[in-house]
Amino acid sequence: MPISTFLGLQTTLRGLLAQQRALNTTSHNIANAQTPGYTRQEAVLSASTPLILPAGALPDGSAARIGTGVDVQQYRRIRNDFLDLQYRGQAMELGYQGTRSSALDQIESALAEPGENGLSAELSRFWSAWNDLANAPESVAAGQALVERGANLAAAINDLQHRLDSARLEAGNELTTLTAAGGAVDGLARDLAATLNAIRDAERSGAQPNDLFDRRDLLLDQLAELGQVSVTQGAGGGSQVTLGSVLIVDSDAGGTASVPAGTFPVTFATDPGGRLGALRDLSGPASQIAGYQDELAQTAQALATSVNTAYSPTGSTFFSFTLSASGILELGLSPGIDGTTVRAGVGAAGANDVALQVAALRGGAADSRYARLVTQIGSDVADATRREATARALTNSLDDRRQSVAGVSLDEEMTDLVRFQRGYQASARAMSAIDGMLDTLINRTGRVGL
Repeated sequence: MPISTFLGLQTTLRGLLAQQRALNTTSHNIANAQTPGYTRQEAVLSASTPLILPAGALPDGSAARIGTGVDVQQYRRIRNDFLDLQYRGQAMELGYQGTRSSALDQIESALAEPGENGLSAELSRFWSAWNDLANAPESVAAGQALVERGANLAAAINDLQHRLDSARLEAGNELTTLTAAGGAVDGLARDLAATLNAIRDAERSGAQPNDLFDRRDLLLDQLAELGQVSVTQGAGGGSQVTLGSVLIVDSDAGGTASVPAGTFPVTFATDPGGRLGALRDLSGPASQIAGYQDELAQTAQALATSVNTAYSPTGSTFFSFTLSASGILELGLSPGIDGTTVRAGVGAAGANDVALQVAALRGGAADSRYARLVTQIGSDVADATRREATARALTNSLDDRRQSVAGVSLDEEMTDLVRFQRGYQASARAMSAIDGMLDTLINRTGRVGL
């Protein structure tokens, strides 16, 4: 089998095209160096199919294979699937701990402890007002000051109770918003289904949709922050994606991905983890916030019971409870208590036995309960902050490891630019040399003396 005169020209052309495609890939990497979720790519080069000479083609009668240049076999994404799984698992933990830490930090801020605006200061001023009344049992001004301190204390307790309830309701509302139809989870699920379908169509046409793969992985990373994500193969070779225990993307027999009807609003039968799991735990009836509310309610009850017991010799009570429109039991002054009716004692004029007994309650059950509540919240906030910091450090470490594999290094890309440029120049030089040879062969053969 004869060898074509133009074989060398075709070989150098393959070299030019391969180096040009490698340069284009490097340029694509550089352009997307700061694109979130982008995975660097490389053009995988390999020798093209050789030209086979049958036996007897060479002088010694043997066969041969003559190289025909280079081809680009694929455009490979440099990515490690195991690191992706590790990162998403840690991102889920960070989503959980970050949400929990943020919510508890807001609660700690609402306490305003220690400080002049905290409940501890109000309790201290309330007990001091009873001491002042004991020192001046017939003073209307001291009585009025006591009533104002009592009203301020009750208002402070009620305000803190409402703040706790608001924090719990906000967590529940945020959970509802995220998991509702048209919410963030719904949007990510539909975007993911559309991306999976685009990948399927591209692969069926023989294309290699690397940028669509990046889009898919970025969406999975975003879902991982919200909860535990699992991807399995579904019908027709498609993908099934679950968030927590809920299937949010399914595939039919043809491999077409879609969001199952009736998925949203999502209801999780088990803990989904991530941000959604934290919001679920914070808003539930047995949540930490609900526990704080119960402890504060018991503090108010202890305060009212102890004060009313000491005040009972006067024939009335000082504190009472009413039910608010939102269903919260609120502390307030008993009807009829004001600066002129409050009494410091019973019996003869100037008696102060009741005021002394109430003043002696300082540091008792109410103060102790509230101190335990503040300590518990402070301990929980410190624990949540520590856990968030640990989760963030681990997530950042895994992200760095992922970026060391999949991220774009401009120094490395610049080196590749020079390398592929030199390869292109060498192939062009080889083509010029072969072109000159062919020019001599075609245009000058047979012309004597030239």
